[in-house]
Amino acid sequence: MQQVILERPGKFRIQEKPEPAAGAGEALVKIHRIGVCGTDLHAFAGRQPFFDYPRVLGHELGVEVLSLPTDGAVPEGISVGSRCAIEPYLYCGECPTCRAGRTNCCHRLRTLGVHTDGGMQATFAIPVRLLHPSASLSFDQLALVETLGIGAQAVRRSQLSGAESALVVGAGPIGLAVIQFAQASGARVRVLEPNPLRRDFVARLGVEAAADWSGFDRQPADIVFDATGNLASMENSFDLVAPGGRLVFVGLVIGRVSFDDPSFHRRELTILASRNSAGLFPWIIQRIEQGVIDTQPWITHRLALSSVPDRFPELPGQPQLVKALIEVD
Repeated sequence: MQQVILERPGKFRIQEKPEPAAGAGEALVKIHRIGVCGTDLHAFAGRQPFFDYPRVLGHELGVEVLSLPTDGAVPEGISVGSRCAIEPYLYCGECPTCRAGRTNCCHRLRTLGVHTDGGMQATFAIPVRLLHPSASLSFDQLALVETLGIGAQAVRRSQLSGAESALVVGAGPIGLAVIQFAQASGARVRVLEPNPLRRDFVARLGVEAAADWSGFDRQPADIVFDATGNLASMENSFDLVAPGGRLVFVGLVIGRVSFDDPSFHRRELTILASRNSAGLFPWIIQRIEQGVIDTQPWITHRLALSSVPDRFPELPGQPQLVKALIEVD
């Protein structure tokens, strides 16, 4: 089978390798779709923290089940041929954090395509407990469940209510995920995004968008979600929060984030970090099935797995890029 490896920053290589054998408690799946994430783009550029090379990327996956384990329980609704999203977080299930239900903060957490090899290949063996089925969603939709999980977790962490206002800084895929779940809460949602094409995209979702804070007459928000992963933006976001409000860092940056402490204390702000989702995949799949969340307009670029070494380097420079999918069919 074909496998794509990121050998080092800026260099992909394709290799042929035998199909993997599923171990105890594992299912063998065929990869149909792979979402290209900011993590993948940062790894290609050599800017991704907690990353080692060489690495097989790919953690946003829409798959088909080829075989199931015979040595343990199989989650309800999964059989050979099922279409599934993969929850790419390998948690231990034993540490105090896992036992408390915070599996996304597991002491030994590993993420497919980041800390261990991921899904840029034709077939893959995966613990069956990480499969989440849908009888109606397409492989495109299933590949975007993980991205939605980041936004859903951020909104859940914020405890945003319909009576509050939300400001999302950055309208990349993670920002879009936050926007959709913030909208679903009934809150008033605004977006700061310098890219005019992305502002137009957000406006089509019925969300107010501006290039900078002056576009909103500098009105602070009850909750600010910074989804940029940009140090300057994250530091500036402190000034966008209303007194008594919350600031949620959804994006990740290498380095330290600083802020003015007197201003922080005077307004009695709360800062929250948010990372991948914990236990939200079935709920997210249900929301997509119900039509509450729609990711289809996000997909602006497609490429075949075999074309990744040639076409992947072009993606960061595409001004209209919202979400790229890799097709393995």
